[in-house]
Amino acid sequence: MAALLLSARLPTNTITTPTSSSSTPSPSFLSFPSTATPAARRCCRAPLLASSAAAPPAPAPAAQPFRALPPSETTVLVTGATGYIGRYVARELLRRGHRVLAVARARSGIRGRNSPEDVIADLAPAQVVFSDVTDPAVLLADLSAHGPVHAAVCCLASRGGGVQDSWRVDYRATLHTLQAARGLGASHFVLLSAICVQKPLLEFQRAKLKFEEELAAEAARDPAFTYSIVRPTAFFKSLGGQVDIVKNGQPYVMFGDGKLCACKPISEEDLAAFIADCIYDEDKINQVLPIGGPGKALTPLEQGEMLFRLVGREPKFIKVPIQIMDGVIWVLDGLAKLFPGLEDAAEFGKIGRYYASESMLLLDPETGEYSDEKTPSYGKDTLEQFFERVIREGMAGQELGEQTIF
Repeated sequence: MAALLLSARLPTNTITTPTSSSSTPSPSFLSFPSTATPAARRCCRAPLLASSAAAPPAPAPAAQPFRALPPSETTVLVTGATGYIGRYVARELLRRGHRVLAVARARSGIRGRNSPEDVIADLAPAQVVFSDVTDPAVLLADLSAHGPVHAAVCCLASRGGGVQDSWRVDYRATLHTLQAARGLGASHFVLLSAICVQKPLLEFQRAKLKFEEELAAEAARDPAFTYSIVRPTAFFKSLGGQVDIVKNGQPYVMFGDGKLCACKPISEEDLAAFIADCIYDEDKINQVLPIGGPGKALTPLEQGEMLFRLVGREPKFIKVPIQIMDGVIWVLDGLAKLFPGLEDAAEFGKIGRYYASESMLLLDPETGEYSDEKTPSYGKDTLEQFFERVIREGMAGQELGEQTIF
């Protein structure tokens, strides 16, 4: 993890959204005409996202008829379907027999390396719709011929966590997904969020939380609509950046004593299965669902020790004082006030500092401390198995791309 944080850089994509970082942006709410069946339209009769105010307590959700249908008769909309987790979610839904309507960009993957033909082949037999989730009118127009849908899963995430990009994707594009899904008749919405939003110090966390509020507000307005908010801990790929370093005999880099933070990492397959569970499992309705992988939480020190053991080398560590990051952030914050173009650089420094010192575990409201025991576990894939595979095969398929900081 430490090496990934130290290698943080500006993303290559250019953000042009004219959003001020000093205030939370106001959404442009749209009321989309429904292309759903009459029965599905009745589920969407409530005003669509009329206010961003905090939601009152939601009434008991009405029964959702699609849960009585076999998966083969249900259609699930998936946005972010070509992303790291979204690809596995689409495949898991297909494996379970659902019809999948997958939204993708014309050029997707790391630095747009995948062509439309690549995406269609990768997600087959899903119905792929190429569109722009940042443009609500375009998204609706592109999806309108493919409704109705029964449920939606949003796996969108900003590429680097920059200020403008966070509000453009983690809030606005995710909101557009909800609006489009409701217009197509969806009565259940699954959001891939992040466990770190429980302590929101970063812009992308605030953007995700604002959308979570919108989602709860929509369920409060319409009892026929439900949601599941999935907040996973660390992904395997975010912990694999130092495998080759250790394999080649170099020291493992960590901040402080390597015990400042911990996580219960979860594999992409296990997380995709948990997200797919949310479509039918009624105990996941209108719930915030923190989730980690199997086993105990691991600190960076323990992860490093595991790697050295697996490659058969004596442990060697470089311990970087966390105060170094504080100094860098202080300088970047000051420069960003003079040169707004450095706003994202300052934010990336804060992101690095956050992940170097905050655990990706459930924050116990009673103690104010992160809790390994209270962080739910799911799945069967372990970090040790992942490390073993990467040692043998490399990081193919696990590339970090523009999210190196994560």
